[in-house]
Amino acid sequence: MKDFQGKVAVITGAASGIGRALAFRFAKEGMKVVVADIEEISLGATTRELQATGADVLSVTVNVGKRADVETLATRALNRFGAVDVLCNNAGVGAKPRATWEYTQSDWEWVFNANLWSVVNGLHTFVPTMIRQGTEGHIVNTAAMSGLVGLPNFAPYVASKHAVVAITESLHYELGFRKTKLKASVLCPGYVNTKITDGARPRPGSEELRDATLEVQLMEEAKSRAQTALPPEAVADLVLEGIREEKFYILTHPERKADFAWRSANIMEERNPDPQALLNGWLGN
Repeated sequence: MKDFQGKVAVITGAASGIGRALAFRFAKEGMKVVVADIEEISLGATTRELQATGADVLSVTVNVGKRADVETLATRALNRFGAVDVLCNNAGVGAKPRATWEYTQSDWEWVFNANLWSVVNGLHTFVPTMIRQGTEGHIVNTAAMSGLVGLPNFAPYVASKHAVVAITESLHYELGFRKTKLKASVLCPGYVNTKITDGARPRPGSEELRDATLEVQLMEEAKSRAQTALPPEAVADLVLEGIREEKFYILTHPERKADFAWRSANIMEERNPDPQALLNGWLGN
């Protein structure tokens, strides 16, 4: 897709962070934007700021983990603008670090609903319509750098993001085999200055992080890097470029490719991953 003027973008997780930046970047290109999020107050603020720039905006409060909510989002978007040209399944949450076996069922459900079922629901609801339109379109699913490499003490988050990468790969092949005009990308951001590490998300039944040395170290490292990390606006620029160039993998931190290569080498050589080597690379770079 080269021409964005007058096209319609639907963005989930648009109240803050990368989703918010995407909405402003698309609007700057002359697109009509549908912004969706579960955080109604923040979404309202983002909507007003977009409207102040002259953007044509539809705001929808939605729980993307619920199929019915996503179907309502699609209905409202189509009723307002008549088409959807770009779909960004971007909503997501983090998880406080702990050992895999210590996460509760509620922890797993919370992360999977926001990070994985949101993507499944978005694809199920929007893709058939986008195919029927018969026009150029693009789907961007937000995974993470940790969707391409294993990490300790974040199992629900890492698992959900690996699943998003795999689903998007399947989607890419399926769209190609059917010779549709749709393209797909998977966004794998590294450290970006967003709220995802601060735990300030609406979640019932959450528990406070226990005092475990490695877990505290990992969380503090993530928070520290997020505060000095890539701004969301830079990620939005990369996404726009990725759509224009029809890039499948959109990586925000190419210097982390060494982590992916290390994992691939372990697989190819059937070598046991070295926990200390992982931490030295992850926390040391």
